[in-house]
Amino acid sequence: MNPLDIVKGYVPELKESFDSAFVASFGSAGITQYIFWMFITFALTLIVVLVVGRKLQMVPHNKFINMVEYGYQFIRRDVSEETIGHGYKRHVPFLATLFFFILISNVVGLIPGCKTPTGSISVTWALGIISFIYFNYWGIKAHGGWGYIKSIAPSGLPIFMVPIIWFFEFVSMVLRALTLSVRLYGNMFAGHMALGMFSVFIFSFIQSVIEGAFPAVGGISIVWMLFLIALYALETLVAFLQAYVFTILSAVYIQLAVSEH
Repeated sequence: MNPLDIVKGYVPELKESFDSAFVASFGSAGITQYIFWMFITFALTLIVVLVVGRKLQMVPHNKFINMVEYGYQFIRRDVSEETIGHGYKRHVPFLATLFFFILISNVVGLIPGCKTPTGSISVTWALGIISFIYFNYWGIKAHGGWGYIKSIAPSGLPIFMVPIIWFFEFVSMVLRALTLSVRLYGNMFAGHMALGMFSVFIFSFIQSVIEGAFPAVGGISIVWMLFLIALYALETLVAFLQAYVFTILSAVYIQLAVSEH
């Protein structure tokens, strides 16, 4: 059988595997596979934090603990302190939680048979809303309600320009929740779709060789396998980068909300 015909047969199945489906239903409501893996990721994040928090040492000897502590210090110094500046310490727990939750979600999705919670727009949208509420809360706390509303437009503008600039700045601020969620979802969904497609190509070409229809395509299967390995390495890097991008942008938005314009 032509391997490309086999690929065509598996594409609809691959597409359906990314659709949300109930793994547990309660009448008209239920838990999808993405929500299920979100709970798993939440539990893993909690375990990592509790385990590492109880075993902190002045000089860590455990590589895993050392790696997690390095990640926390990275968020504390290179993200929070350098981006937010004065008063950054109060925001470190929130930003570190965001970073580790998203990173673990992304990494879990690279394990065959698992789903990444960040591959669902509903989960990334919730994360975007949480970040949006957080930086607006601290903006209101820093300036007061009316003061924060006025601070949306930069100071020093001609009086007739203030309403126009304020409107565009307000729209830009509201869209931050959307851009945060769509950026994370788009990158993770596209990456996992690409991994799925390469896996389908490998399986289809190998199946064609086993059936003896096209033995010459065995070498092509090896090429697809090398592409898949390279893509896996790239997605591992993307898993970290997307967690970092979401966290650093949240830190930037916090800094913009609490600072004087």
